Amino acid sequence: MTECAGHGPADAAAPRGMLRRRPEGWLFKGIYGLVLASALVAALDVPGGEANPGQDALWVLLTALTSGAAHGYAHVIAQRASGGGRAGPGRVRAVIAEWPLAAAVLPTVAMLLAAAAGWWAEDTAADTALVLNTVLLFALGASAARTAGLGRLSSCRAGLLDMLIGLVIIAADALIE
Repeated sequence: MTECAGHGPADAAAPRGMLRRRPEGWLFKGIYGLVLASALVAALDVPGGEANPGQDALWVLLTALTSGAAHGYAHVIAQRASGGGRAGPGRVRAVIAEWPLAAAVLPTVAMLLAAAAGWWAEDTAADTALVLNTVLLFALGASAARTAGLGRLSSCRAGLLDMLIGLVIIAADALIE
């Protein structure tokens, strides 16, 4: 069986239950979800276009749920193709295990829904979501490095590298607008 981040043989030895699993999987999926949310909010925030933050929030959430389901199901297909046995309840578990990806987009969705409620402009919500997601990328990157046993300085460097992804998305959004 081939190993993939958070889905290798080490996970088989972990206690059952989504919250008791080794944290590498949810850190990986959380970072992926934050990058996805940032890219989506940047793409959906079209300057000069009619603002529809409620619809944008729905798109961000549906895209995250679909991406998580596709990622989980891809693991099922890969396991089946490698001769890992028949698929059973593990199929559903593999898809459900992608919950951190969907959970990571919830702050972005909440900000867009706040804009839909008229609490602030969609542009402000999108910009705030991009900044928050970038800060969260740093935090998850540093946390993942600490979990891996790296020191504080190395963990900060890892967090900064993850944060760089968010900064690239912010720069691309500014250049495209």
